[in-house]
Formats: sequence, C-alpha cells, structure tokens
Amino acid sequence: MELLLESIVIDKRLHSKWLNTLSMMENTGARKISASEHPVRVNETILKHAAEEARHAYYLKKQIRKIDPDGCPTYEFRYLLAPIQSYHYLQSLDVLSSRYLKENFQLENYALKYASYLFVTYAIEMRADSLYPAYQKILDKFEHPVNVKSIIAEEAGHLEEMNRMLESFSRNWKSHCEWICKKENVLFNEWMDAIKENVNSNVRIAKVKLS
Repeated sequence: MELLLESIVIDKRLHSKWLNTLSMMENTGARKISASEHPVRVNETILKHAAEEARHAYYLKKQIRKIDPDGCPTYEFRYLLAPIQSYHYLQSLDVLSSRYLKENFQLENYALKYASYLFVTYAIEMRADSLYPAYQKILDKFEHPVNVKSIIAEEAGHLEEMNRMLESFSRNWKSHCEWICKKENVLFNEWMDAIKENVNSNVRIAKVKLS
C-alpha cells in the first residue's frame, strides 16, 4: 500500500482524485448513518457520528484546494479513482452485513438498520484506523501541505464508541464483527486493486504522452 500511496501523492491529478474519493466515501457513510436513524429514537452518539463523517467529507474536499483550487468539484466518476469499485465497496459491505445480521439476530426494519450501523461502522472504523495513518505517513514523508491528522484522531474516538455500543448490543459481538470484518477485508482488497489499476493506467498514459 505504501508504494501505491506514494504514486498517488506525487501526482497532483491523482492525489486530487484520491482525496475526492475519500471524501465521497465519508459522505456516503454519513448518509448511510442518517438513513439508519429511527424517526424519534436517535441518541446523541449516532448524531455525532453522522455529523463527524459529513465533516470529514467536507474537510477532505477542502484539502483538494491545496493541490488544485479548481480540482474535483463533484463526485462524478471522472473526478474519482476507481469510481465503480469505490461506490461498490461500501454498498456491498452494507448489503452483506444486513443479510448476515437479519439471519443471525432475526431483526427487521429499524432494528436491523441499527444493527447494521453498529457492525458496518465498526468494520469501517477498523479500516480507517490503518488507512489514514498510512496515508499521513506518506504525506509527512514528502512534507506535503495536505494532512488528515484531525480525521485520524476522530476515527480513533469513533472506534472506542463502537466498542462500547456493540458490547451493549450483544455479548457475542466480537464473533459477528470477525465475520463482517473478513468480508470488509475482501472488499477493501478489491477496491485497492482497482485503485492500483487506475493509477497504473494513468501512469502509462502519461508516459505515452511524453514519448
């Protein structure tokens, strides 16, 4: 992953798309959290999570200006890295998790949406806990003006909160999280492979133009 992130960070166009892709995924996460909310039984933690994910999306968007003031104005495919797989990653994890939780907990409607919120958020926060620090390491290496340190701190806090909420939800939450995290790992690797192919394709095109 380190070499891939280096290839992205040293290329302004790819780096802008990478930040925009992360922003899109954070925004998708915020919208999914909001969609899982019960009309009236919404606690402060869920509101906090949705607000912070939306803020992360906005923050990442603003970071693009440090690379290109006019770069990646929307989440249209042409402004993303591996757009199909980037959208597919979170959507597929949500679907797989909902099916699994429905079967194992016999849940329906908002109870199922809440359970899915807990387990999917846990898996995503576990991933964020490794991805963002790896990205920040490369940014530091190149002394880049972009930084994601504030996101790293907040995601770590989210993970602690999810642990507490899952403990209240089920005594066996860890075994269920293990299954969902395995599925997430497969989807993440597929996503990273697609990102790598997209990056390599851009590098090949650039070389052809220079030749």
